[in-house]
Amino acid sequence: MGTVAGAGTRAACFTPYQHDDAAFRGRLLDVLAEDSDALVAEYVDDGQVTDVHLYDELVAQVAAARLHPVFLGSAATGAGVTDLMDGIARLLPTARVDDTGVPSGRVFKIERGTAGDKIAYVRMFTGAVGVRQRLDLPSGRLGKVAGIELFESGRWVRASVVSAGQIGRVTGLAAVRVGDVFGVRNDADDHHFAPPTLEAAVAAVRPEQGPALRAALSALADQDPLIDARSDEDGQLVVSLYGRVQQEVLAANLAEEYGVEAVFADASVLHVERPRGPGAAVVRLNTDENPYQATIGLRIEPGDAGSGLRFVVDAPAQDMPLYLFRSVEGFGAAIEAHVRRELARGRFGWEVTDAVVTMVEVAYSTADGPPSKRGPTSTSLDYRKVAPVVARRALDRARTVVCEPVLRIHLEVPAETTPALQRLLGRWGAEVSDLTSRGGLATLEARLPAARLHELQRQLPDLTGGEGVLESRFDGYQPVSGRPPRRVGGRAPTRTAVAG
Repeated sequence: MGTVAGAGTRAACFTPYQHDDAAFRGRLLDVLAEDSDALVAEYVDDGQVTDVHLYDELVAQVAAARLHPVFLGSAATGAGVTDLMDGIARLLPTARVDDTGVPSGRVFKIERGTAGDKIAYVRMFTGAVGVRQRLDLPSGRLGKVAGIELFESGRWVRASVVSAGQIGRVTGLAAVRVGDVFGVRNDADDHHFAPPTLEAAVAAVRPEQGPALRAALSALADQDPLIDARSDEDGQLVVSLYGRVQQEVLAANLAEEYGVEAVFADASVLHVERPRGPGAAVVRLNTDENPYQATIGLRIEPGDAGSGLRFVVDAPAQDMPLYLFRSVEGFGAAIEAHVRRELARGRFGWEVTDAVVTMVEVAYSTADGPPSKRGPTSTSLDYRKVAPVVARRALDRARTVVCEPVLRIHLEVPAETTPALQRLLGRWGAEVSDLTSRGGLATLEARLPAARLHELQRQLPDLTGGEGVLESRFDGYQPVSGRPPRRVGGRAPTRTAVAG
């Protein structure tokens, strides 16, 4: 969309093309005509294309993601930034605003106020959210809006409501995290990240900083959806990781931002469990096995690879205690949260994934109900106690298979080193999918169990004389051969495993 002078220097500048620039207009016409018969027809009939038609076609193809305008600029000097912002306003499609719909939005940033309270930056898609309004957050978390600010005339000002198409700062949502979506979800707008493949126990070097470490990891997890910290069965802090670099960055952030020096245990591979087949269970109220006033029936069955854990409600609304949860969606979200917590540790201790959990039966009790449902009025505690029991029984009947993460690796190595490299990969159970050679350089692609990545990184310099280049990316899971590993509590950190 323009030309650059002085690239790579402090004097770099960007000059946008003008519509009356004949050379640019000709190139733009050539590119747009490849995907527009109407543009070609106008040029053939009239010998030219009007500026209005050319501009409208440019906007239409950008909106359809068939054409990608490129601007250049300098973050150091600000050169080109104004032109970029102008291009965003002129060329990118404007989101449709629905002020009357069900409130929905996404949290894209978290800050901490002077008192340590969370400030959530929210982009509203539909409807409106007002002060003192309750929001259903993911995993059954609830929040009540305490205050709202909108950005106007270069500063944040208090407001009573944030509406569709606006961005606001919201306080009061203590359980909120970056990436949280409330209201009606738009699957096309979801962002998906590859799951972490490692986990490691972490502890404070100075034991008295243990509570500070937990608070710091919680704050970092609120700001970064790629950080997941939790306590294992022994109460030890465990962090999911993508690799050693992330561990080093995390350790540096803890030390620099929070004053906590952390020590990590050696990382271990993070497995998952998938259902082998369908399994169902139900626990009904007013039965000898159930001391609680709630009925829950669940069915667990395998889902598509990479689909995660999906929860479906397939029970009559009239059987749900809507006096407690106000809506079918609210009740479903609460039961889903209980189920997800239970299935975070499967039959072998690993998280259950690629499964569909369907709630097929539900009931509540009342003092004047039929005999099978008569009793003290059901409470939310009853459902919180019963749902995990039913989920565990259904999972035991479905049974599970433990799967290990697999990486797609891309190697560039000297051609004469490929035989030794192939033998090594073969011993590790890797599947080589492509091997090409050109000019003394060989390119190799393979699927490698993630557990072998660190060893490959360690041996690659010796195998290739220091000339090997390795890239890797997550490529799914595969069943573990032999006896499935069982997840136990995180190993105690040692001083030799300090990151950084």
